[in-house]
Amino acid sequence: MLLQTDMSTNQTIKHSNGFAIKQTLHESLKNLGNFEQCALLQYPRHINIGDHLIWLGTVFYLTNVLKTKITYASSLENFSQAEMDEKIGDFPIILHGGGNFGDIWYKDQKFREYVISQNHHRQIIVMPQTIYFQNKSYLEKSAKVFNSHPNLTLCVRDRYSYDFAIKYFDNCRIILAPDMAFQMAGMPCFSVPRNPENSILYLNRTDKELNQGFLAELMKIPNLVVADWISYEQKWILGNANSRLRQIFAQLYREVWQRGLATPQEFIDRRIWLKTATENIDFNSVDNPSMHRLSLSFLHSGIYQLQKYRLIITNRLHGHILCVLLNIPHIFLPNSYHKNQSFYETWSYDIPFCRFVSDITQIEANVQELLVSERLKK
Repeated sequence: MLLQTDMSTNQTIKHSNGFAIKQTLHESLKNLGNFEQCALLQYPRHINIGDHLIWLGTVFYLTNVLKTKITYASSLENFSQAEMDEKIGDFPIILHGGGNFGDIWYKDQKFREYVISQNHHRQIIVMPQTIYFQNKSYLEKSAKVFNSHPNLTLCVRDRYSYDFAIKYFDNCRIILAPDMAFQMAGMPCFSVPRNPENSILYLNRTDKELNQGFLAELMKIPNLVVADWISYEQKWILGNANSRLRQIFAQLYREVWQRGLATPQEFIDRRIWLKTATENIDFNSVDNPSMHRLSLSFLHSGIYQLQKYRLIITNRLHGHILCVLLNIPHIFLPNSYHKNQSFYETWSYDIPFCRFVSDITQIEANVQELLVSERLKK
């Protein structure tokens, strides 16, 4: 039995901002090793902006920190074992991080298991994930697949998941590390001017991770705007993977109408922003550059959405993380299981402009406290 566990010696430092968490991320991942090239799998071919933040953070880490070429990159839908074999040889496989390790988002876990079972001859690294299983029998089957691999590193992004992984994934190397989005802390593309409106945004997920104790209609906050990520307003925004015409139409909508004719100032700001952001990616070092450019587009949408409000309330983990990267005061709420609270208690509990609120009756008082703190800073 092989049991290797890594916990950064630097994980007790105060994380008063996103850059401090970025430093811990580097400390946590420093023993991954160096490799000339790799495959990066599980591109998020969906409209959840948070997953695109993770993807971009991973790309920046691999190419800028490890100096690794991503010679094969794909989504679940477009994955080809034969093409990957041809492009990367025996180099490592990197699997996307996030909050889909378990049986809530079943498709992603099954894909990981397939890739692991077919690639015992390659090193495999799962980037920081939150682990959550509801079904014990499925957990045991999944753990068997992971534990059968001779060289697999599983990174987890909170202490609950770390303890869980140590117990069940006992033949894997386990590393506790922050979310990959923190690789982007301090990047110029986050230095956007803020002239917020008077309203407050409740960035509210309504899917199966929604905590029913924090429904929008239960909140008594003046000037409260309730919305999910702006990308969810057009659910077809990516186009259809099997229809080139649909892809072209979706791109025209994103780039010309939504970002141009309908909102000309955003179009201008976005062109300037994208020029700055793309300077951080060496497109000669990445496979399928259009995917990474699309993720940058989603990142800009998230930044442009949040910076308009004086305060954010959110039950989305990457709503919280993006607020940290943008220095926006915010209230962070639980999701349907341990993900949000455990992440906050592991990494971001010292962020001065964030409050984690587990009792809906305490939201208003915490909102007022943060607003007063912001006024005193000015």
